[in-house]
Amino acid sequence: MTEVIERVRLLPTTVGGVDTVAKFFRALGDPTRLRLLEFLLHDEHTVSECVVHIGLSQGRVSTHLACLADCGYVQVRRTGRNAFYRVADPRVADLVMLAHALAADNCAALTECERIPPITGENS
Repeated sequence: MTEVIERVRLLPTTVGGVDTVAKFFRALGDPTRLRLLEFLLHDEHTVSECVVHIGLSQGRVSTHLACLADCGYVQVRRTGRNAFYRVADPRVADLVMLAHALAADNCAALTECERIPPITGENS
């Protein structure tokens, strides 16, 4: 019971706090940003490596990496003309793995959910 109480204390009690947590999840809600995070979980990579892995233009990948950096998910290390990105907090890996497990367990419900429209077209 103490563990449950401790977890509840971590939740924000103000509307602004809830908005911040919602923004935290919105940053993860984009498939391109999620794929980038998964790519960066185990090693740091350059923007060029991320471009090859994701298959989008350098500009789009850089925009997504900048968003992830601004939100605190990744850190950038610059060496000369290269920027190397890596996950900033190891808890991100736990979060991504938990999300995959929950999505797998709820796959049918998520597939049938009509309130959240599917993502169509190329990611922004």
